[in-house]
Amino acid sequence: MKRVAILIAVSGFLAGCARLDMQDQPKYKPQRPSDFFADGRSGRPELEGTIPRGDLEDDTAFYTGKDEKGADVEAFPIAIDKAVLLRGQQRFDIYCAPCHGRIGNGLGMIVRRGFKQPPSYHIERLRTAPVGHYFEVVTNGYGAMLNYASQIQVRDRWAIIAYIRALQLSQNVNANDLSADARTRLPQAGQTLNEEQK
Repeated sequence: MKRVAILIAVSGFLAGCARLDMQDQPKYKPQRPSDFFADGRSGRPELEGTIPRGDLEDDTAFYTGKDEKGADVEAFPIAIDKAVLLRGQQRFDIYCAPCHGRIGNGLGMIVRRGFKQPPSYHIERLRTAPVGHYFEVVTNGYGAMLNYASQIQVRDRWAIIAYIRALQLSQNVNANDLSADARTRLPQAGQTLNEEQK
């Protein structure tokens, strides 16, 4: 009986020492070459026509900012309301304002610290750019700007673009286009808006 107990204890000890972890099994590591596949890559491309579950992405304008002909869309593919603008403002303040500034003038904190200044959203070229252009830039980057496709969800990208349009309008509106009530709330030369006027 004593020998059986010792044999079981030794077997348990030896089994615990034999490491058969997942790290020791044969596998391909990401971005490593492979001799097995003809193209020399270990990572396999998705099969044509493969659709991830829950991500059909059949709305071209919504997911790409392009129309059927590949041109930038002019109109928003989502309904714009106050909730969307507030969400856009929140996301803009997080992702965009550090470089583009809180009012979109291109004078964010990063620029003040010596980094390259992005263009102001208030220049004519960007005020007249289609909304699809902004979606393309946020998704794929442009110039010194990196892409934000992995950081910002598609719906939030459209919300940010809607907020940019609101910023552009707020900074470039003609006072004669405002209602009489709105014109009375405008600051006079040398004044700033108080909380009640805002």
